[in-house]
Amino acid sequence: MRCLASPEQSREGSPRLIPAARACESSRVPPLKIVSTVALTDAQRNALRAAAPDADLADCGCRNNDEIAAMLSGGCDVMLTFRIPDDLLSRAPNLKWVQLLSAGADHALSGPLRSATIPVTTASGIHATPIAEYTVASMLAFAHRFHLTLRAQARHEWMRSGGFMATVEELRGHTLGVVGYGSIGRETARLADALGMRVLALKRDPSIGADPGWCPKGVGDPEGRIPERFFGPEEREAMLRECDYVTVTLPLTAHTRRFIGAPELSAIKPGAYVVNIGRGEVLDEAALIEALRSGHLGGAGLDVFEHEPLPSESPLWEMENVILTPHMSGANRGYMDKACELFAENLRRFTTSRPLLNVVDLHLGY
Repeated sequence: MRCLASPEQSREGSPRLIPAARACESSRVPPLKIVSTVALTDAQRNALRAAAPDADLADCGCRNNDEIAAMLSGGCDVMLTFRIPDDLLSRAPNLKWVQLLSAGADHALSGPLRSATIPVTTASGIHATPIAEYTVASMLAFAHRFHLTLRAQARHEWMRSGGFMATVEELRGHTLGVVGYGSIGRETARLADALGMRVLALKRDPSIGADPGWCPKGVGDPEGRIPERFFGPEEREAMLRECDYVTVTLPLTAHTRRFIGAPELSAIKPGAYVVNIGRGEVLDEAALIEALRSGHLGGAGLDVFEHEPLPSESPLWEMENVILTPHMSGANRGYMDKACELFAENLRRFTTSRPLLNVVDLHLGY
């Protein structure tokens, strides 16, 4: 198991332990034991230590479930992780809380945590900036025909025809429909609004505009003031009829699987551009391909797919009106810094018995 080197690290490469304060060592109450299956930097450890000064923290970059099992050999109270091994609860019987490093919880709730009584929290909110920027970048690339000019560049072709240039358009004045108004959807709406777009939004309960989840200052639309109108799930076709651009930011649950299918794609305004950064199974891929082939959809920006990696035989690879990426829209250099900022806030809440942020509703699946 490969761990970050530190003065406290053993020669055998065991996980680094940050000892609890001496006051805790003399107390009969055992210190809170925190395990991170992702290696942390000194700055990230210090942030967590400041949030929970009396805790013991072990962190190591775990590449598989066997390495996670080794990390859990001494048990733990709190876990910070991407991966959930099937035997998690038997290996950590005293586990009190799991902080996921992902915004989605579908992978965790399909395993041992699906019926757990302990809280599970997500990293929702830390992806808002990079994924919203990715979404707007994809829309801009399509509007300004970068997807065509980049392919022409590879062919050493100078595209200058009037017919081609007449297809370039602005985002300003067009309508964006946000399907799923969580932290990512809200930041996408803020950026679209700044570009002069009209914004419509769909959410499970359209009567509640505010978002109680993690939201860094200056990011998103926490009060829900940007959309011209909110729509409920049963109104999605009505919303899509007005949209020139659509972004799908839904989590994958039993209720959202194939939420956007053939009827919804048929309802979208002809020539519209659809971006999916949620989960591949939220959008019916076969129906999407047909809508692209028929010309009803102008194009699609896809970061997620029903099967990943995307099979080499998928027609999506060859479609000129498709911009696709390998499930990386949330990637950014500051990912773990943001995740630890959120985790530190939840640690402060946990140690003072206050409500945690981003708690997963096991019935809703997010």
